[in-house]
Amino acid sequence: MTGAELRGSQEGRVSFLLTDSRSLCFPEETLFFALRTKHGDGRRYMEDLYRRGVRHFVVDDRETAAEFSASHADAALLLVDDTRRALQRLARRHREKFDIPVVGITGSNGKTVVKEWLDQLLGSHVTVTRSPRSYNSQIGVPLSVWLLSSHTDIALIEAGISEVGEMQALADIIQPTIGVITSLGTAHQENFETMEEKCSEKLLLLKKASVVVYPADDSTIEKGISSVGCQGEHVAWSAENPEAALYINKVTRAEEHTTVGYSFKGTRGSYILPFIDEASVRNSFTCATVALQLGLTPDLLAEGMRGLAPVGMRLEVIEGRRGCTVINDSYSNDLNSLGIALDFMARRAEGKREVLILSDIDQSGEQPETLYSKVAALARKRGVAKFVGIGSGLMRYRRLIDIDEKYFFSTTKEFVESPIACDNEVVLLKGARRFGFEHIAELFIEKSHETVLEVNLNAVVDNLNCYRKMMAPDTKLVCMIKADAYGAGAVEIAKTLQDHRVDYLAVAVADEGVALRKAGITQNVMVMNPEMAALKTLFDYELEPEVYSFRLLEALIRAAEREGITNYPVHIKLDTGMHRLGFNVERRPDHCLTNGTEGTDCDEIGLLIDRLQRQNAIIPRSVFSHFVGSDNDDFDDFSALQFARFDQASRRLQAAFPHKILRHIDNSAGIEHFPECQLDMCRLGLGLYGINPRDNSVLNSVSTLKTTILQLRRVSAGESIGYSRRTVVNRESLIATIPIGYADGLDRRLGNRHGFCLVNGCQAPYVGNICMDVAMVDVTGIDCKEGDSVEIFGEHLPVTVLSGLLETIPYEVLTGVSGRVKRVYFA
Repeated sequence: MTGAELRGSQEGRVSFLLTDSRSLCFPEETLFFALRTKHGDGRRYMEDLYRRGVRHFVVDDRETAAEFSASHADAALLLVDDTRRALQRLARRHREKFDIPVVGITGSNGKTVVKEWLDQLLGSHVTVTRSPRSYNSQIGVPLSVWLLSSHTDIALIEAGISEVGEMQALADIIQPTIGVITSLGTAHQENFETMEEKCSEKLLLLKKASVVVYPADDSTIEKGISSVGCQGEHVAWSAENPEAALYINKVTRAEEHTTVGYSFKGTRGSYILPFIDEASVRNSFTCATVALQLGLTPDLLAEGMRGLAPVGMRLEVIEGRRGCTVINDSYSNDLNSLGIALDFMARRAEGKREVLILSDIDQSGEQPETLYSKVAALARKRGVAKFVGIGSGLMRYRRLIDIDEKYFFSTTKEFVESPIACDNEVVLLKGARRFGFEHIAELFIEKSHETVLEVNLNAVVDNLNCYRKMMAPDTKLVCMIKADAYGAGAVEIAKTLQDHRVDYLAVAVADEGVALRKAGITQNVMVMNPEMAALKTLFDYELEPEVYSFRLLEALIRAAEREGITNYPVHIKLDTGMHRLGFNVERRPDHCLTNGTEGTDCDEIGLLIDRLQRQNAIIPRSVFSHFVGSDNDDFDDFSALQFARFDQASRRLQAAFPHKILRHIDNSAGIEHFPECQLDMCRLGLGLYGINPRDNSVLNSVSTLKTTILQLRRVSAGESIGYSRRTVVNRESLIATIPIGYADGLDRRLGNRHGFCLVNGCQAPYVGNICMDVAMVDVTGIDCKEGDSVEIFGEHLPVTVLSGLLETIPYEVLTGVSGRVKRVYFA
């Protein structure tokens, strides 16, 4: 199918195509295309992918193929002339298997919205496969077409181009039965001599389609349809020509919705759209034309239009600080989309002053003087009162922006560091991605404190290797960095673990994963306790959620479908005896609450399998459970029962799917105590941070909480210390005040001589109640002075000693260190 020469004899199943090594999820069934582009070379990532489990590669370099095959005997390489063309050829052959309606969508603006809204309109009636997000490029289109399956009734594929000569390859891959062009604008105009040339290039997608959908009121597109020779039935929409297939005869805007009246091929109808901006209304015309052409009735169209939801990865409204409303529209930055965004802001101003923060507009195809004159005119027309320009282009042509209050900066960083502020205003952020406008919305707080948590990254690596030695070489590892890496600081710990090639990182909630992504962590991240309100965040930041209930399962499927996502990896949690979270593995009437079927002999695993098989939005990447007591020999019999339950249920899940589903149940204690249960993957938590959960011994101490002596004072016998006079000294004492309190994570139960710290290596008991920000310790007889170091826990005072005094577990002490305590890392 690719015209390749096979190197190596390794057989295997290929279910997933990969071009970006950071997106690897199913290495066992992945075929990696080592693409070579202007900005990267996929060959550089082959060795890493091999270590991560990939065995199938496509390369276009004979020398690389020979060397890699010689050193990796169990790998299979497909040697081709050009990896990109091979990928496209494979997708084209895959497309030819399907005799179904395929809607190919192009245009300067609105492609993604039209695709997603068509999915919302049609998806409840037929099975739709669509391009994930904006996979519309020379690489994205073949990856989208690869998603077609025997379950697909209708396909929606997006196609984008930026220069002459690109569309024909995409048209050959998509082979649309219905071709759609949404609009024609100035994006990428610099690569085309005229607007007509760009129009003709885009219309190549529609040339051989059986049906051609387009806006007849755009004269350039109307003429292009004829000049290109589009062969299919012309099904155009128009607000001007009553003879058009879809004639828009009435548009009425209310405060929160728009009513549209139309006639489609002689049949009258109307619908209410829950949007009022011009772009959404125009996009709805395109969607209505396609949906009605595909057979959706006017009544079903009206029902679907009323329920349309905003499309992800588009304009976003956020309530900001100081009474401001922030509109984030950094998804695209051209003159057309700027006009649409300014229109949206004007409708949301609600009496607030309008502020535009704009970056240079790239790839417009217009002379800068003309371009920024138009920008100024748009801003004035929409009532912009304050203008902030960022970039060398706007700096150079600032004289054209004739708005009274205006500021210009060369970089985003300069603006962020400037004193310019917004107060009770509506702010539109409109920036090209390269300007990093996300930093404008972020709040940076300088944290300083004399109390610090020192984190030894070398100790983390030593603990990691300690457990790796207990595991089989091919067993994967998940490292738990939830709760800010047990208080140690998730970002730096994650960077260290990523450098040492762990297979997964695991956090508790989506926000923890977002922090990792923003810090540049590319490793796979598992979210153990996903929240219903954060499902879109999971997708936006490529975080893989645990799924433990039918309610969460349904919510994830719906959310993924809304975002245009397919085969999103999830991790299935089974309850084998913890009785905390998870799908029940036993068929018992009292175990059916999670599915709402109490009182019946419910088979939750069977129901789970059935639901997973009837959708393609998510896909099980792993299945796991928790041991109740792997740290205690007294529970070994119950642990054996748990494993038997898990083994049976997880094998049943695996049998229902052709791809490999990773199984894991061993935690830190289980890795050591139950090596036979290591299976495909293990989870390393407390052991990573230097504590053996089997006996509470210290492996390699990772975290040391330190502070200093602020003040020393003499206190006479009979005097009390602190609030409520809880401690009374019975001798003349030397009392040290240290800048750490319960707001920093120092437990109040340690006060009044119930616990101690180390001052210059000597035990110093806490006296008096521990306060919010400070504590007092008795240093009588200890050689010390103000400014000396105090160890709260760490290398010389193990955290397990404090947890013992508090009658709790080390987890609580470690995770209790608050965010205001500065973390200091050393290696």
